[in-house]
Amino acid sequence: MKPDLFQAPDYYLLDDLLTDEHKLIRDTARAWVKREVSPIIEDFAQRAEFPKQLLPGLAEIGGFGPYIPTEYGGPGLDQISYGLIMQEIERGDSGIRSTSSVQSSLVMYPIWKYGNEEQRMKYLPKLASGEIIGCFGLTEPDHGSDPGGMLSHFKDMGDHYLLNGAKMWISNAPFADIAVVWAKNEEGRIHGLIVERGMAGFTTPEIHDKWSLRASATGELIFDNVKVPKENLLPNKSGLGAPLGCLDSARYGIAWGAIGAAMDCYDTALRYSKERIQFDKPIGATQLQQKKLAEMITEITKAQLLTWRLGVLKNEERATSAQISMAKRNNVAMALDIAREARQMLGGMGITGEYSIMRHMMNLESVVTYEGTHDIHLLITGMDVTGFAAFK
Repeated sequence: MKPDLFQAPDYYLLDDLLTDEHKLIRDTARAWVKREVSPIIEDFAQRAEFPKQLLPGLAEIGGFGPYIPTEYGGPGLDQISYGLIMQEIERGDSGIRSTSSVQSSLVMYPIWKYGNEEQRMKYLPKLASGEIIGCFGLTEPDHGSDPGGMLSHFKDMGDHYLLNGAKMWISNAPFADIAVVWAKNEEGRIHGLIVERGMAGFTTPEIHDKWSLRASATGELIFDNVKVPKENLLPNKSGLGAPLGCLDSARYGIAWGAIGAAMDCYDTALRYSKERIQFDKPIGATQLQQKKLAEMITEITKAQLLTWRLGVLKNEERATSAQISMAKRNNVAMALDIAREARQMLGGMGITGEYSIMRHMMNLESVVTYEGTHDIHLLITGMDVTGFAAFK
């Protein structure tokens, strides 16, 4: 395995905008990725296997619920810290960041925000430590961009709820201990329920043959007359706005994470451009390659500024869903463009597992789709600026 020589670009000296604590948290996560993720990730991606041995380390660097208060076992960090951790993890691999994002924003967040105190104390400390792993059940086989059309439903049976339905494309599903599942009650109102592995009728078949997020475990959630205890219903918020609030938190983390993937591709291409000799000089000395690199660092810098400002707004509780949507769409598209350009700069070597670029590119093809597709996010921005909902 080649040594991880990654050097993070900071063209506009954005470190000056971070606190010492922010930089310590980021550097700790960066060192962990270099030590634990980089040496093994290509092998696990080639084998399409999730490296479960990374779970304790993810917990140690604050990768599970960074902003969850300390009384519930979380690190109690701010939103910029959360973003920086996601950036560093995705610099290693989008699939590993997906595990962290799901645990943090799609499992711990709804239990923290929409659950009661008993649920918080029961689940959050174990989720923060990685003792248990969760997943998030919203997307269905026939309802992706339109989650409000979900068919999963539950009935009140007196002393329990009876849950039926299916969810699709669920990160962490094959090995998750719990699932935060969104389903409609008998009146058609969407609620969140905590479903635990081992409940009769609950199965999590794995999805195989993926060309993307190969080092991430993806599966289905099947509910066949699952008896869910009434105390497992999240009581403090219902309606489609509840799961969408979770997605806001996850999309914010993705906006930072995509920068990490872009930085890794840029850094790899920059280093290669100085070493690869063609026509008696490094390819980095040619105009076309310099154009590619100049455009890469410009777009990364713009994305860094975008997410830093969004992080400030999040800390002030002023960030809107539409602002988060814009950052997710912009930064993932930016990272995909950089991955493709970087791959071309490496020529044939760019498609091999000796370098990370092709893996990032394949991963980002999932990231540009999940948590709201590129096109849906464009329409969210369009609706925000015009007042017209084009997708309704």
